[in-house]
Amino acid sequence: MTDVQTDVVRWDRCGDGILRIELQRPPANALGLPILEGIHAALDAADLAGDVSVVIISSGIPGFFAAGADIKLMASVDADGFERYGDALRAMIERVASAGRITIAAVEGVALGGGLELAAACTLRVAGRDARFGVPEVKLGLIPGAAGTQRLPRLIGRSHALDLILTGRQMKAEEAHAIGLVDRLVEPGSAFDEALAIATTLRRSSHPALLAAIRAVDAAGALPLAEGNAFERAEIRALFETGEGREGIAAFLDKRRPDFA
Repeated sequence: MTDVQTDVVRWDRCGDGILRIELQRPPANALGLPILEGIHAALDAADLAGDVSVVIISSGIPGFFAAGADIKLMASVDADGFERYGDALRAMIERVASAGRITIAAVEGVALGGGLELAAACTLRVAGRDARFGVPEVKLGLIPGAAGTQRLPRLIGRSHALDLILTGRQMKAEEAHAIGLVDRLVEPGSAFDEALAIATTLRRSSHPALLAAIRAVDAAGALPLAEGNAFERAEIRALFETGEGREGIAAFLDKRRPDFA
């Protein structure tokens, strides 16, 4: 896969099986239709390549990860157009969340509204210490509309989610890290480097095992303990039966690096 870009989204390989998607829509990476289409194009390229298991989403605009929905577009449409735009934004974010690969948001600057919802849809979030997070939609007479009211409580709990949603305030990166919205906090300007280090580590493990772990952890929030244990049991048996577990065990005993599928 060669370096490719649309007018506002660039994507390129940054390691074996690792794809970087960089948002580049001045001045603030508003998530208008060009960015939505560009992210879809980047994910299409990842699908076509066939071996991309980790995607890093970052920004090429200083001070902004993504400032949220395209307000100018929203102001220019009727209710049907507004709904269509919201559906398109949700579809892109849901594709990021359910692409069958690990996604890492490398956040520098502000991630607001749809920008925070995009980051929240990723598997992991790395942020520079000067990053800011918020969902200010109530200040526009709206609410978060790209699963913000659904993912934030799952990530940080009801109280923290309501604090952000009802006040519309911007949360500093240190606080976001303390409540679990940010997984790793790094010095400003180094979020992508840390995300790449994580991605490189993940590539050494079995991708089916990583996805099974995510499914099992997600099941913990939806199932009673006994059913969750049964779900975990089924996942680990499947890994053993398909050869991933057998290869990992054999490699450990042989003192060699495993050859995962």
